Amino acid sequence: MLLPRQLSLTVVRRLAAPCLALLLVLAFSGLLWACPTCKDGLAQHDPAGMNLARGYYWSILFMMAMPFLLLSGLGSYFYYEIRRARARQAALGAGPAMPPLNNG
Repeated sequence: MLLPRQLSLTVVRRLAAPCLALLLVLAFSGLLWACPTCKDGLAQHDPAGMNLARGYYWSILFMMAMPFLLLSGLGSYFYYEIRRARARQAALGAGPAMPPLNNG
């Protein structure tokens, strides 16, 4: 059984690293705001720089979304193919894919 003093030291040790990481992120949030190209493009306030930053934004967004779109598309395709095969099997009057087990 842990004594109250030992318990508090255990809690402090567990929370020290996440609290330090959060403190560092908050302290350097101005530096971590954006990539240098986007940050410079938005700071110039000219249409060409802003269009460049907007292009980087959309390209990053599409690259991050592509794996999810591909996996969900393939998963949906296989799901509907299995449903269609089961419906076709039921319409033909075929029995289940595996015969029932005899318990005797």
